[in-house]
Amino acid sequence: YFLLLKFSMRLSFMTGYDSSTWTPFVNHLTILLTIFSTTSTITITNSFAFHPTILKTSTSMAANIRAITSLNSSSSPQKETSKSPTSTNSSTNPMPSLPLPPPILSLTEGTWAHDTMSRRIDSEILQRTYDENIQEFTSEPLQSTFLPKFEALRHELRHADVTPLRHLHPPPPDSSSEVQEEYQQWHAILSEYVTRKDTWLSAPWLVAEFYLYRRLMEALDYFCPSSPGYLYDPFAYAKRKGLETSVSSAEIGVMSKLPSLPHTPEGMKLASAFALWGNKMDLSIWPADDNDKAKHVFNDILSKASENLLHDDTLQLTQTLSKLQQKGGGKIHIIVDNAGFELVTDLALADYLLQSKCAHTIVFELKSHPTFVSDALEKDLMETIEYYANTIILHSTTTTNKSTTTYPFSMEAGKRWQSYIQNGQWICREDNFWVQPNPMWEMPSPLFDDLNESCDLAFVKGDANYRRLLGDRSWDLTNDSFQDVVGHYFPCPVCALRTLKAEIGCGMGVDQVEKARLLDPDDWMVNGRFGVVHYGTGCGTLTET
Repeated sequence: YFLLLKFSMRLSFMTGYDSSTWTPFVNHLTILLTIFSTTSTITITNSFAFHPTILKTSTSMAANIRAITSLNSSSSPQKETSKSPTSTNSSTNPMPSLPLPPPILSLTEGTWAHDTMSRRIDSEILQRTYDENIQEFTSEPLQSTFLPKFEALRHELRHADVTPLRHLHPPPPDSSSEVQEEYQQWHAILSEYVTRKDTWLSAPWLVAEFYLYRRLMEALDYFCPSSPGYLYDPFAYAKRKGLETSVSSAEIGVMSKLPSLPHTPEGMKLASAFALWGNKMDLSIWPADDNDKAKHVFNDILSKASENLLHDDTLQLTQTLSKLQQKGGGKIHIIVDNAGFELVTDLALADYLLQSKCAHTIVFELKSHPTFVSDALEKDLMETIEYYANTIILHSTTTTNKSTTTYPFSMEAGKRWQSYIQNGQWICREDNFWVQPNPMWEMPSPLFDDLNESCDLAFVKGDANYRRLLGDRSWDLTNDSFQDVVGHYFPCPVCALRTLKAEIGCGMGVDQVEKARLLDPDDWMVNGRFGVVHYGTGCGTLTET
């Protein structure tokens, strides 16, 4: 017994947690003591020659720990403890190879999570949404159908510490099967937290954030064809402004370079860098500028890219891409994050992958309704292609009366992108899973099976998607590797391109993290200055490594 107890303590500390984080130890100890307490006293005593007093003590300890665990799980919502979201997804999916740490909550003042849920979402994001839609929100029919629900939602957020989450209102009985299914999925996600009366702050941060945007859709009656808010995108203005202001920076920093990128590992590295650092341009944090100040911003970002990487698996990424190139290309999925400039860099990456014959098909995985301000839907991707191909402001020359443009490389790229859509080399696919807070190891079976069976490589873009890769849990920043956390369960080879905008991570270099802390001690994890290129083999190829 004591040998096993010692082993459980050693295992706890080997998993990367310091002595102040005792949850893994309790988990191991509870398992051991439960085994002893539920096994025949005679069998254990005869087999291991344990003294009855020790056995009685182990049984008592197990009962006490189970009682404490039960108390924690059902206590006040102000406790910094919670489980991962309940899911209707497959329970047979692989999991991370390490014990799951606690999820991130929003209770601790001074954290980005707390500031987001207690202040930033209401005073910055929703206020800006109101300002950008003020004409529509204060005119009929939205003034009477939507605005009261919008104000009620903001009132909840202003009292986030005491307002419990509730279930979504059920859709009308005549709603489509897709709408009914989406409602049932959310009902399953929220049941645990509604039952426990968790508040906006005591529920897992990622659940509360995704729920906020789904509540906004509920206020609009977004899914109801007879509603004036049907398919109304409250973030359309912000995304359009991001698209219009993207061109000058994209022309200089991306499009003019794209045609000359070599079809070599060096070219693959640069194309991936475009998509990585494009993630810095997040409209939910940095709204699009009306003027041309940002023209050279992306060039400046790229010039400092290597020194701001906290982990770089580019070598493994380019090795995979080179293998695909040698066999004539593969099927690559891009799990898209933001519209605007970042989406343009994603399209540039997809363009390069086809041109270099690393891919024969690109599948864009997109959101199924507006969320996180700038996250891209299929309509946003199609609008981006149309804008770059046809709508960039043209200037007529006085001598030849021919139309020219200040952005020739961008327009040429837009024309190529149109052809990729038309000939089926680019495919757009929306899925409700991408607008829900479930960790990605709870991916629905149809989506998991599709990626596992037909996807040669998946790029996962951005911060919210990255948080879902990690289940939005408090992994050790340096000791827990991306392969153990993500590569062990993801259905196919995966590359995460992420600039840091939340206090979460894994698999980063100790020296790089320390350097980042010294350079930017207050905001290094949330301001998008630093990034990671993470690569994981995926569960289907573990035997090959």
